[in-house]
Amino acid sequence: MHRTTMLPGDWWDLTAETSAEDPAGEDVVALRAEVHQLRRALAGRAVIDQACGIVMVLAPCRRGPARNLLVDMSRQCHTSLPEVAAAVVAAWEGEPLSRLMQRALRRALRRFYAEDRGCDSPPADEPTGRGRP
Repeated sequence: MHRTTMLPGDWWDLTAETSAEDPAGEDVVALRAEVHQLRRALAGRAVIDQACGIVMVLAPCRRGPARNLLVDMSRQCHTSLPEVAAAVVAAWEGEPLSRLMQRALRRALRRFYAEDRGCDSPPADEPTGRGRP
């Protein structure tokens, strides 16, 4: 015997209503929300990994320092890490970075190179950025 089950059209709709009397329905909505969140996180992770690879090529370093540089930019710009990573990838592909991201990248690179050399401030031969708007 073969059983066919028909699913409603809004089966995967996260806003689908469930009745308060149906605890299984509440579980389904919670699980759908979790799946949606995990998919978004996975998509963001791919962009972050790609941006880390770009930073690793441009500023020869390992994955940890490359990610730290992106996190530093993210904090300076008050922007999420996946958004900063997407901007870096877009810049690699020819789109210009916003002025805010350019400044954040400069500062993050100065910190990166200062830490790499074992000092707390940028070397004298590098511009400090003072006097710039």
